[in-house]
Amino acid sequence: MTDELIQPSSEAPTATCGQWFTLQVLSGQENNVKKSMENRIKTEEMGELIHEIVIPTERVSEIKRGKKIETERKLYPGYVFVNMLLYDEEKKLIDRSWYFVKETPGVINFAGGDRPLPMRPQEVEGMLAQLRDRDESVTPKISFQVGDKVRVGEGPFQSQEGVVEDVDPEKGRIRVSVSIFGRSAPVELEYWQVERV
Repeated sequence: MTDELIQPSSEAPTATCGQWFTLQVLSGQENNVKKSMENRIKTEEMGELIHEIVIPTERVSEIKRGKKIETERKLYPGYVFVNMLLYDEEKKLIDRSWYFVKETPGVINFAGGDRPLPMRPQEVEGMLAQLRDRDESVTPKISFQVGDKVRVGEGPFQSQEGVVEDVDPEKGRIRVSVSIFGRSAPVELEYWQVERV
């Protein structure tokens, strides 16, 4: 295998499925890059070269001012993943797809520079599995430790303060010791139902 630079090709590829590539983008501009690329795919008729654009996110819950709030957090800030045809069958860069990506506002470069390598199949499967898992669950924004002082934000023990006795991060639940009728009693709660004092 040689290390010579791959030469651009102006011919359209004959292959029908693309490979996944990682793009470095300006932090905070991930959504703008995705939206710009999706709009340009239509106007520039790039659908046969650019197949899918993904920004892996997770839903995060937290208590703010006594209310449960869900937001989205990017799993890989500063990166966007694109399924595309970047090389033809002779392993030459397809200049239309190369310049399409490079000229998108907010894109810094392909991860890997001027000769980007596609993501390995296990990396792609891991990312896509992570996306599927994140769509089904909400992750607590903060984690708790035994001994933390917390205030209950929702439920029958609302506004009561207590101490964390046990933490189950897989289920997102904690056991808190609260005072009921002058006695200490353990109560099992979800992360989002409490906030640190």
